[in-house]
Amino acid sequence: MIAPARPEYRVVVVGAGVIGLYTAYHLLKGGFGPVLVVDRGFLSSGASGRNGGGVRQQWETQATVRLARESVAAYRRFGSDFGYNVWFRQGGYLFLASSAAEVGQLRSVHAVVQKEGLASRLLAPNEVPRYAAGLALDGVHGASFLRSDGTLYPFPAIWGLYEAIRSLGGEVLLGTEVLSVARDAGRVSGVSFVNGSVKTSVVVNAAGGWSKEFSARAGLAVVNQPSRHEILATEPLKPFLDPMVVRLSDGLYFSQTMRGEIVGGLTVPHPPGIGAGMATSPHFLTSMARALSTLVPRLRSLGVLRAWSGFYDDTPDGLPVIGEDPRLTGFVHANGFGGHGFMLAPAAAQRVAKSVMGEGTDLDPAMFAPGRFLGAPSPATVERLQLG
Repeated sequence: MIAPARPEYRVVVVGAGVIGLYTAYHLLKGGFGPVLVVDRGFLSSGASGRNGGGVRQQWETQATVRLARESVAAYRRFGSDFGYNVWFRQGGYLFLASSAAEVGQLRSVHAVVQKEGLASRLLAPNEVPRYAAGLALDGVHGASFLRSDGTLYPFPAIWGLYEAIRSLGGEVLLGTEVLSVARDAGRVSGVSFVNGSVKTSVVVNAAGGWSKEFSARAGLAVVNQPSRHEILATEPLKPFLDPMVVRLSDGLYFSQTMRGEIVGGLTVPHPPGIGAGMATSPHFLTSMARALSTLVPRLRSLGVLRAWSGFYDDTPDGLPVIGEDPRLTGFVHANGFGGHGFMLAPAAAQRVAKSVMGEGTDLDPAMFAPGRFLGAPSPATVERLQLG
C-alpha cells in the first residue's frame, strides 16, 4: 500500500467510484481541502465500471427527476469540463408496460417528468416501432419515451474525474482499505489502514455496495442492502437501436453501443449481501437469452461475448442516503443509489459536497437524509422505478 502523503486531511472519501470522485471534485473546486479518496480496489473495480451506462430522467419523484436533469446537463458538458469524451448519446429511454397497472405507473411518471419541463411521451403499442424497430409487441400495453435520456461510456468519466482531482491537489489511493473510523467525543477523528492511519474530521461513505459494511466499521447500523445484478454484452451487429429499452415487468433492459454490441441485463434473484462476489450465473444467461430473443427476434442467433455482475446499494424507499449521520458527527453518507449512481452522480455529489462544507441544499431531509430511517414507521416517499 502506498502511504498517504499527509498525516491529516480535512475530508477522507471512502470509495473511488463515480459518487466518491465527483464528491471529491466538488469539494476541491469549492476550496475545501485537502481531500483524500481511498478505495480498496482499482479504478472502476466497483459498480462504476460494471454498469450499462444508462442516464435517464424518467423517475417517479420530482426530486429525483431534478437531480437526473442536472446530471444529464453535466454529462453533456463533461468533455469541455474534464477533457475526456464520455460518448454521451441521447438516443432516449423507452419503457415498455406489460399490463394496465404498468401503463398507469408510466402515466404517473410521465406527469412528473413533464412537470419538470421535459418532453416525455406516452405511446400506444402501435407507436413503439417509431422509436425501436423490430420489437415483438405481443403483450406490450403501452410505453413511455424521453429523447433526452441516453447512454455513455463509464470509464472515460472515471478517468476524467480522477485526473481532475489530482490536478486540483487531491489525492487518490487505490488498493487501500479503510479498516476503522476513529471517534472522539461522538465525532469522527480519523481513519486507520492496515499499516497506518490519518487524522480527519469528516469521512464520506461513498462505498457503494460496500457502504453497509463500511458504516458498520464506524459502529453504525444502516438499512442499506447490497444486491447482485448481472449484465452481458453480445457480439456486434449492424446498428439498428437508438434508445435504451426497459421492460417494467421483469427488469429487462438493453441498448446498443456504437460498436454494435447489445449490452443489457435482467432482474434475477440472488441472496442479499456481497458474499457471493461478482461472478455471473447460468440462470442469468439462459433467462436473459430467452427474454431478449423473445422481445427482439432478430437477436436469437447472436452470441454472447462476456457477462459480469456488480452490486446495487439498495434502500427501503429506493432513494439515496445523503448527508451527515445524526449518530456520529462528521460521518457523511453518499450511498444507497441502487444501481443508478452514475445517472445521478454529478448533481447528487454536489449536494454531498455542500453538506460536508456546511452549506444548505435543496434536498428534503425526509426523503434523503440518513435520519429518515431512524425510528420512522415507514418511508414518507418511495421511488419504485429501480430499473435500467
